[in-house]
Amino acid sequence: MPFVYYQTPIGIARITEEDDFITSIYLLDEKFEVTPPETPLLKKTVQQLDEYFAGERKVFDLPVKQNGSPFQQKVWDELSKIEYGRTISYLQQSKFMNNPLGIRAIASANGKNHLIVVVPCHRVIGSDGSLTGFGCGIWRKKWLLEHEARVMGTGQTKLEL
Repeated sequence: MPFVYYQTPIGIARITEEDDFITSIYLLDEKFEVTPPETPLLKKTVQQLDEYFAGERKVFDLPVKQNGSPFQQKVWDELSKIEYGRTISYLQQSKFMNNPLGIRAIASANGKNHLIVVVPCHRVIGSDGSLTGFGCGIWRKKWLLEHEARVMGTGQTKLEL
Protein backbone atom coordinates (compact mmCIF):
# COMPACT_ATOMS: atom_id res chain seq x y z
CA MET A 1 0.00 0.00 0.00
CA PRO A 2 1.67 3.24 -1.14
CA PHE A 3 2.10 6.09 1.30
CA VAL A 4 3.92 9.38 1.62
CA TYR A 5 5.15 11.50 4.50
CA TYR A 6 4.09 15.06 3.78
CA GLN A 7 5.21 18.22 5.61
CA THR A 8 2.33 20.47 6.69
CA PRO A 9 2.53 23.69 8.72
CA ILE A 10 1.34 21.64 11.71
CA GLY A 11 3.59 18.62 11.41
CA ILE A 12 4.20 15.58 9.27
CA ALA A 13 1.16 13.85 7.77
CA ARG A 14 1.20 10.24 6.66
CA ILE A 15 -1.02 9.85 3.59
CA THR A 16 -1.98 6.32 2.60
CA GLU A 17 -3.45 5.08 -0.67
CA GLU A 18 -5.17 1.75 -1.15
CA ASP A 19 -7.09 0.43 -4.18
CA ASP A 20 -7.15 3.87 -5.85
CA PHE A 21 -8.55 5.60 -2.74
CA ILE A 22 -6.92 7.80 -0.13
CA THR A 23 -7.58 5.82 3.04
CA SER A 24 -5.83 7.98 5.63
CA ILE A 25 -4.31 11.39 6.17
CA TYR A 26 -3.07 11.53 9.70
CA LEU A 27 -0.92 14.09 11.49
CA LEU A 28 1.93 12.60 13.46
CA ASP A 29 3.83 13.81 16.49
CA GLU A 30 6.90 11.81 15.55
CA LYS A 31 9.50 13.05 13.09
CA PHE A 32 9.68 11.27 9.75
CA GLU A 33 11.64 12.05 6.63
CA VAL A 34 9.43 13.72 4.05
CA THR A 35 9.10 11.50 0.99
CA PRO A 36 7.99 12.39 -2.54
CA PRO A 37 4.62 11.01 -3.64
CA GLU A 38 5.06 8.11 -6.03
CA THR A 39 1.58 7.59 -7.46
CA PRO A 40 -0.66 9.99 -9.38
CA LEU A 41 -3.25 9.91 -6.58
CA LEU A 42 -0.70 10.66 -3.85
CA LYS A 43 0.66 13.51 -6.01
CA LYS A 44 -2.86 14.90 -6.45
CA THR A 45 -3.49 14.64 -2.70
CA VAL A 46 -0.26 16.46 -1.82
CA GLN A 47 -1.08 19.15 -4.40
CA GLN A 48 -4.57 19.68 -2.98
CA LEU A 49 -3.23 19.80 0.58
CA ASP A 50 -0.60 22.34 -0.52
CA GLU A 51 -3.42 24.44 -2.00
CA TYR A 52 -5.45 24.10 1.21
CA PHE A 53 -2.57 25.21 3.41
CA ALA A 54 -1.83 28.10 1.01
CA GLY A 55 -5.45 29.25 1.40
CA GLU A 56 -6.27 28.46 -2.22
CA ARG A 57 -8.47 25.36 -1.79
CA LYS A 58 -11.67 25.05 0.21
CA VAL A 59 -13.09 21.81 -1.21
CA PHE A 60 -11.19 18.60 -1.90
CA ASP A 61 -11.70 16.49 -4.99
CA LEU A 62 -10.20 13.15 -4.00
CA PRO A 63 -11.47 9.56 -3.96
CA VAL A 64 -11.50 8.69 -0.27
CA LYS A 65 -12.56 5.63 1.67
CA GLN A 66 -12.30 4.73 5.33
CA ASN A 67 -13.03 1.43 6.97
CA GLY A 68 -15.80 1.80 9.51
CA SER A 69 -19.26 0.76 10.53
CA PRO A 70 -22.31 2.04 8.64
CA PHE A 71 -22.89 4.47 11.55
CA GLN A 72 -19.32 5.79 11.32
CA GLN A 73 -19.72 6.21 7.55
CA LYS A 74 -22.83 8.34 8.14
CA VAL A 75 -20.99 10.47 10.70
CA TRP A 76 -18.05 11.01 8.33
CA ASP A 77 -20.45 11.84 5.49
CA GLU A 78 -22.06 14.47 7.71
CA LEU A 79 -18.63 15.93 8.51
CA SER A 80 -17.99 16.33 4.80
CA LYS A 81 -21.00 18.65 4.55
CA ILE A 82 -19.57 21.26 6.94
CA GLU A 83 -18.50 24.20 4.82
CA TYR A 84 -14.99 25.59 4.89
CA GLY A 85 -14.58 28.25 7.56
CA ARG A 86 -17.71 27.16 9.44
CA THR A 87 -18.09 25.26 12.66
CA ILE A 88 -20.89 23.26 14.19
CA SER A 89 -21.28 21.75 17.63
CA TYR A 90 -21.45 18.06 18.41
CA LEU A 91 -25.08 18.68 19.45
CA GLN A 92 -25.82 20.27 16.07
CA GLN A 93 -24.19 17.36 14.30
CA SER A 94 -26.36 14.93 16.26
CA LYS A 95 -29.48 16.91 15.32
CA PHE A 96 -28.46 17.04 11.64
CA MET A 97 -28.20 13.25 11.81
CA ASN A 98 -31.63 12.96 13.47
CA ASN A 99 -29.96 11.40 16.49
CA PRO A 100 -30.04 14.02 19.26
CA LEU A 101 -29.28 11.42 21.95
CA GLY A 102 -26.29 10.07 20.08
CA ILE A 103 -23.85 12.89 20.84
CA ARG A 104 -21.25 10.64 22.49
CA ALA A 105 -21.40 7.99 19.78
CA ILE A 106 -21.14 10.69 17.11
CA ALA A 107 -18.19 12.33 18.89
CA SER A 108 -16.52 8.92 19.16
CA ALA A 109 -16.98 8.32 15.42
CA ASN A 110 -15.57 11.80 14.71
CA GLY A 111 -12.50 10.75 16.68
CA LYS A 112 -12.04 7.69 14.48
CA ASN A 113 -11.85 9.79 11.32
CA HIS A 114 -8.47 9.22 9.67
CA LEU A 115 -8.87 11.64 6.77
CA ILE A 116 -7.84 14.75 8.66
CA VAL A 117 -8.56 18.06 6.89
CA VAL A 118 -10.25 16.36 3.90
CA VAL A 119 -13.05 15.02 6.14
CA PRO A 120 -13.13 18.09 8.40
CA CYS A 121 -13.73 16.79 11.91
CA HIS A 122 -11.78 19.84 13.12
CA ARG A 123 -14.89 21.94 12.33
CA VAL A 124 -16.91 20.32 15.14
CA ILE A 125 -16.60 22.09 18.48
CA GLY A 126 -18.30 22.13 21.86
CA SER A 127 -21.68 23.84 22.24
CA ASP A 128 -19.99 26.48 24.37
CA GLY A 129 -17.45 27.19 21.62
CA SER A 130 -14.69 25.17 23.27
CA LEU A 131 -12.23 23.22 21.17
CA THR A 132 -12.74 19.69 22.38
CA GLY A 133 -11.83 16.34 20.92
CA PHE A 134 -9.25 16.12 18.17
CA GLY A 135 -7.05 13.05 17.92
CA CYS A 136 -4.14 14.99 16.43
CA GLY A 137 -4.06 17.54 19.25
CA ILE A 138 -6.22 20.50 20.18
CA TRP A 139 -3.46 22.93 19.15
CA ARG A 140 -3.73 21.57 15.59
CA LYS A 141 -7.52 21.90 15.62
CA LYS A 142 -7.12 25.51 16.74
CA TRP A 143 -4.56 26.15 13.99
CA LEU A 144 -6.82 24.67 11.28
CA LEU A 145 -9.85 26.69 12.42
CA GLU A 146 -7.80 29.90 12.65
CA HIS A 147 -6.30 29.22 9.21
CA GLU A 148 -9.75 28.85 7.66
CA ALA A 149 -11.01 31.95 9.49
CA ARG A 150 -8.04 33.99 8.17
CA VAL A 151 -8.65 32.79 4.62
CA MET A 152 -12.35 33.63 4.93
CA GLY A 153 -11.51 37.03 6.39
CA THR A 154 -13.49 36.40 9.57
CA GLY A 155 -10.39 36.61 11.74
CA GLN A 156 -11.68 34.24 14.39
CA THR A 157 -13.47 30.98 14.76
CA LYS A 158 -17.07 31.08 15.83
CA LEU A 159 -19.87 28.65 16.32
CA GLU A 160 -22.48 28.86 13.59
CA LEU A 161 -25.90 28.58 15.19
